[in-house]
Amino acid sequence: MKLIYALQDPSNPRSLANRMRRARARHVVELIITIAAREGRCRILDLGGRVDYWDLMDRSVLEASGVQITLVNFETIEVTDPMFTAIRGDACDLSSFADNSFDLVHSNSVVEHVGDWPRMEAFARETRRLAPSYYVQTPYFWFPIEPHFSTAFFHWRSEQSRAKALMRRAHGFSERAKNMGEAMREVQDARLLDKAQFGYLFPDARYVDERVAGLTKSLIAIRA
Repeated sequence: MKLIYALQDPSNPRSLANRMRRARARHVVELIITIAAREGRCRILDLGGRVDYWDLMDRSVLEASGVQITLVNFETIEVTDPMFTAIRGDACDLSSFADNSFDLVHSNSVVEHVGDWPRMEAFARETRRLAPSYYVQTPYFWFPIEPHFSTAFFHWRSEQSRAKALMRRAHGFSERAKNMGEAMREVQDARLLDKAQFGYLFPDARYVDERVAGLTKSLIAIRA
């Protein structure tokens, strides 16, 4: 399991997770360049985003494209880079913004963390409403290794079984849970989607399968 964790560690530049992030970034850069050519700039709303994620992309390309990025998170994030603005908010309810307030909505591994199905639907509605273009990525339910707990087949077990396992020992990025309440919160924090669910949430997208060893690892929805 330590090997699986190492492969999934995004802070390790040699890890599989980091290499795949860089590959995904090419899709985002293509969108940005296309939008900038059409609009003369690219205003991005990054749902659940962080400044360091954008280090994956060539800064000169972002600057030449007139990129301005608004990060939305539940907690307050301090930013000093003038390319970024950070706000506190719920990505499932951004009614303070009018339709098409941005040119591109971006989301990397967030929709699986927003909560139950009605909140996923609300997240998707806001994603589709707030910009003409969007990019959404999420881990795939039927890939055998669960990315948050770095354990094969873990997400295919019942919630009760997963919670008990977390109370016995740490799994991946999750520490050993102190009690059942903490374990259940960890288990329910990540709800992976299959293709039918993802397609329902983002019906007007084109889809890209991110593959490892011939198996789909992540789902990507792009509306250009």
